Amino acid sequence: MSGLAAVLAGHEPPGIHLWHGGFDVDDVRHTVEHAGWGFGHVDGWTGADTKAAFLVAVGEALGFPDHYGRNFDALADCLHDIGSGSDGVVLLWDGWGTLARADERAFSVALSVLGSRVNADRGVPFSVLLRGEGPPLPGTTSLD
Repeated sequence: MSGLAAVLAGHEPPGIHLWHGGFDVDDVRHTVEHAGWGFGHVDGWTGADTKAAFLVAVGEALGFPDHYGRNFDALADCLHDIGSGSDGVVLLWDGWGTLARADERAFSVALSVLGSRVNADRGVPFSVLLRGEGPPLPGTTSLD
């Protein structure tokens, strides 16, 4: 988990990263939480392949409040409130390519919103790990 370990230790800046680590989700969760970070997992292989399904899945993965509106504006708002009491938050998005291929515009907006939180000046560090195959994402770093 060396690339992930670099993020958790602060040697790799928070960001949206391609990650091909073949580790079980529970092992990733354990590693992230053991480092004092919060963890969320979105499984694009089993349902987060539409805009609506992605928005529901990310809300559940990150424990958004009941009033979460399940749209991109609400996603942006709720992302700024995550992670209090932790050293940071990692969102593992398995199968991200399903949404990227099914709805290119929704995927682009999702990355933009997630990227805005990654680069925010407030809140704890936030990183997104895109795991699995998908279309090329120029400028996206790989943790492998």
